[in-house]
Amino acid sequence: MNIRRTIRKGFTLVEILIVVVILGILAAIVVPQFTNATQDAQAGNIKAQLDTLNNQLELYRARNNTYPDTDDPWGSISDAASMIGGGYLKALPVNPFNGQSSVGDDPEANGWHWYDSNGDDIVDSIGATNFDESTGEITPGVL
Repeated sequence: MNIRRTIRKGFTLVEILIVVVILGILAAIVVPQFTNATQDAQAGNIKAQLDTLNNQLELYRARNNTYPDTDDPWGSISDAASMIGGGYLKALPVNPFNGQSSVGDDPEANGWHWYDSNGDDIVDSIGATNFDESTGEITPGVL
């Protein structure tokens, strides 16, 4: 009897499919963790920038005995001349969620927006765009 030995070279289709499925499961577990890390970094960045902006508003109030007027916040809505030129800020920081650095009362059109909670035309606080991790929505608000 002549017995021929067959030598297997390579992998079978089943073995390749098993490896692909395992890699897919691992990718599904790992990729969302990187996405959350990016969002956490952006949220930390925006909180630090808001702290800086609010601290500079308090400094403005201490020097001028009032907050900036909401009719013309920071001297000019378009370039925030009195805050930048007045030594409070070198430049307005960019909001990492919407890429804008403008200031105004419309949160959809500006990177940063001011709040006048009691209607006295005085800036009460500075806000920015919030990212809600549970819903995935980006909404205006104070952080």
